[in-house]
Amino acid sequence: MLYRHGLRRTEASRLRWSDVDLSEGTIYIRRIKGSRSGRHPLQGDEMRALRKLKRDYEPSPFVFTGNRHTPLSERTISHIVHQAGLLAGFDFSVHAHLLRHACGYYLANKGVDTRTIQDYLGHANIQNTVRYTQLSSARFEGLWD
Repeated sequence: MLYRHGLRRTEASRLRWSDVDLSEGTIYIRRIKGSRSGRHPLQGDEMRALRKLKRDYEPSPFVFTGNRHTPLSERTISHIVHQAGLLAGFDFSVHAHLLRHACGYYLANKGVDTRTIQDYLGHANIQNTVRYTQLSSARFEGLWD
């Protein structure tokens, strides 16, 4: 979810079931740091995972909870992501915000326009978005078709 929706740790920690509409297949992302909130579509694999999560765990207003049924802390989210990077065998340190950046770079390399990436990541200022498109060779594809 952090990667696919470009979530910050705090945004993931605060994600509530009331923000998830499984019948419509959408999720409302409440952005922080002056960013713009918005509704994202959910993919089939996400919807299946969320349904399973809701079914298999104690009821809570929060989507991601710990053993005490309270929201996962930012520190716990960081630890989970870091451990996943170690298990995957990456030769660099993986941190949660890296997944947000990876989302932006993925969309840019896919040829998604800068304004759409800006809206998807909730950037209020497009200067925070252009970093993703500056390195993408996809931005020049089709110029001379």
